[in-house]
Amino acid sequence: MHTHPEKVPHVVFKTRVRDESLGGENPYRWQDRTTEDFFTGKKVVLFGLPGAFTPTCSSTHLPGYERHYDDFKKLGIDEVLCLSVNDAFVMFQWGKQQGVEHVYLLPDGNGDFTRGMNMLVKKENLGFGERSWRYSMYVEDGVIQKLFIEPGFADNCAEDPFEVSDAETMLTYLRGR
Repeated sequence: MHTHPEKVPHVVFKTRVRDESLGGENPYRWQDRTTEDFFTGKKVVLFGLPGAFTPTCSSTHLPGYERHYDDFKKLGIDEVLCLSVNDAFVMFQWGKQQGVEHVYLLPDGNGDFTRGMNMLVKKENLGFGERSWRYSMYVEDGVIQKLFIEPGFADNCAEDPFEVSDAETMLTYLRGR
């Protein structure tokens, strides 16, 4: 049985934040942020996906959550997080390329959070190494309330199912709460 934690795993995320005092073309500095920074005292929707710049993630998954951001806010959601096992630089460039203004792109570069969620899978068949399985979850104050996991969870899965972790499914769930 594929089990998941009741609470989100405690990890330190290596993020990059804008700092105008640095000047130049890359006014960003490293900032460690913890699970607690993102989840404590908040209602959060997080969706995990296999990779920045990859087809379904870019064409459908991320844009859906970005497009419905205001709907999530109206339902009392404090933050919408997009998590991928990619580094902060890749997540930043992907966000720029996608024109993301609302969804927070959370880099899980070492896969620590994804591993703690038991959602880490091998994608060696695609040359990706280890990545996140596609899923979404609703979290209140660090406690997972609802988890939508795409079917067929497996290492080196030939398919990339995208049926239940979309923004619309999460909105339907939240509206029915």
